[in-house]
Amino acid sequence: MNALRRTPLHARHAEAGARLVPFAGFEMPVQYSGIVAEHRAVRSAAGLFDVSHMGQLHLSGSGAGASLDRLVTCRTSRFAFGQVRYGLLCNDEGGVVDDVTVYRSGEESFFLCVNAANIEKDADWVRSHLSPGTDFEDRSDATALLALQGPASAALLGSLSDAHPGELGRFRFAEFLVAGQRVLVSRTGYTGSDGFELYLPATRAPTLWDALLDAGESLGVVPVGLGARDTLRLEAALPLYGHELDDTGSPLEAGLGRFVDLDRGGFVGAEAIVRRRAAGHDRQLVGFVLDERGVARAEYPICHEGSDIGRVTSGAPSPSLGKSIGLGYVPPAFAPLETPLTVEIRGRQIAAHIAKTPFVSKGSANVG
Repeated sequence: MNALRRTPLHARHAEAGARLVPFAGFEMPVQYSGIVAEHRAVRSAAGLFDVSHMGQLHLSGSGAGASLDRLVTCRTSRFAFGQVRYGLLCNDEGGVVDDVTVYRSGEESFFLCVNAANIEKDADWVRSHLSPGTDFEDRSDATALLALQGPASAALLGSLSDAHPGELGRFRFAEFLVAGQRVLVSRTGYTGSDGFELYLPATRAPTLWDALLDAGESLGVVPVGLGARDTLRLEAALPLYGHELDDTGSPLEAGLGRFVDLDRGGFVGAEAIVRRRAAGHDRQLVGFVLDERGVARAEYPICHEGSDIGRVTSGAPSPSLGKSIGLGYVPPAFAPLETPLTVEIRGRQIAAHIAKTPFVSKGSANVG
């Protein structure tokens, strides 16, 4: 059995008393003070996450733009320097290899931020589809990634910066001097709250981590683990690879059509996605709220009038709503809002209904 890998901030997590668990081949903090407290800190103030387990795959050269247009579902070669886009890598059958964010850092330079569990798979996939004139480099081990998320994040980052990171638009990035270090600051995140993701060399991560927590203490900023990261992204109805997305499911079934540019086509999987759409999808990703006490976990059956019609992909209690929520796949006929369902939890049928997603956006509830 391979030993678990550690991020550059592992010692900081241990010193803070974090509960460390295996995740995607890494030993990662699942919580510090507690999932609910950390979740609420992000919604009300800000939280600091270590997400250095994520991967960074760099493409450069005269063929880099063409390579990405071939690989990613959204056209990337035409967006502006300093812009980030969310997209998907698809296989020949129209399934999802991974969901990624694409950064354009120069005239002929880009990088992909990819899921930790998929770094090797994605690197092999990208290498096998490169256009001539493209150089490839996996910089995952050399790069640290911190996520500062929540309404106080802009004020905190501004207090430590040489300029005004808070003026960055959503899905834009630039380099700033933060706490004396050169950092690539991106106005992105995975929580449904305002925030930033901070890229820097791995060796410098502990110093920046300490500076952000020290300066943020008076603002209520706390370190946050993977447990709250999951409940935050679930409230925002953001997909998680291996749950809502996988190698077999179409991105259209997952409600990600706005990130799939079928008009231009030309990317791997485009023809298969068109064929699958024409044939009609037999399932659709939905959000639901439990009307009774219980927690819907991944793979629990979703039922209608006693018949098994689908499966939960993610579920958890929502600290913002005070109710249990979840995502899952059901036939399209059962997808309209307020459709009554049940979720089978430990042999009991627990009442639920289809709800609007995201459940929470910008810290405010979207469902009652």
